Amino acid sequence: MIELYSPAEIEEMRPAGRFVARTLAELARAADVGVNLLDLDALAARRIEEAGAISCYVDYHPSFGARPFGKVLCTSVNDAVLHGLPYDYRLRDGDLLSLDFAAKVGGWVSDSAISVVVGTPRDEDLKLIDTATRALEAGIAAARPENKLGDVSAAIAEVARAEGLMINTDFGGHGVGREMHGDPQVPNDGRAGRGLRLRPGLVIAIEPWFLHTTDEIRYDSDGWTLRSADGSRGAHVEHTIAVTEDDPIILTDRSFLTV
Repeated sequence: MIELYSPAEIEEMRPAGRFVARTLAELARAADVGVNLLDLDALAARRIEEAGAISCYVDYHPSFGARPFGKVLCTSVNDAVLHGLPYDYRLRDGDLLSLDFAAKVGGWVSDSAISVVVGTPRDEDLKLIDTATRALEAGIAAARPENKLGDVSAAIAEVARAEGLMINTDFGGHGVGREMHGDPQVPNDGRAGRGLRLRPGLVIAIEPWFLHTTDEIRYDSDGWTLRSADGSRGAHVEHTIAVTEDDPIILTDRSFLTV
């Protein structure tokens, strides 16, 4: 069921968005050469406890998961792009790392992701992150009440295709509210002018993710981590946004952070 939220309820969502944004920014700063993925997960867990928040991941067990996730943070490295289960791995110079974090604060969920390069970057990785970021911005800009859901998906895909990237639609964005995942689904490809008409009060996570040279993915042996089928690297970015009568509100916006 698709839910629409009142302006007052959207205001109540802001603390969750700011907490997720702040924590994700701190995690990105902490991701350095030699840092263990388990240490990043532990840092996120401490911030959740300090804030009196609730992890959306630790007990998460959808039909596609091999077991409950068991961690509070997704850490996807290099050819991993989604649902990366943290494990005993120390980041290396040049690693491409995607961090995906969701938490509930005051009964409301926010969900966001960021991709960064650890240490010395490769130009092609920076370009991939930039493309995903611009696709996210295009999708957000299309999330207006005069548009349809297909306009959001088409805007994302247009940016990706302009850079010669292929698009996988097995996983994408989703509705957000009191739970992490709800209706509607927000694919990263679609036809403009088609689908659900966007209405004020709709809250969704928009999350472009792309791989360098393929759109095919495979499960890792941990039953969670999704990797590219050909070993090419991936980038993943995400914001939780609210459709309003005016411009969309980016609930997980990090621009308020000065450091």
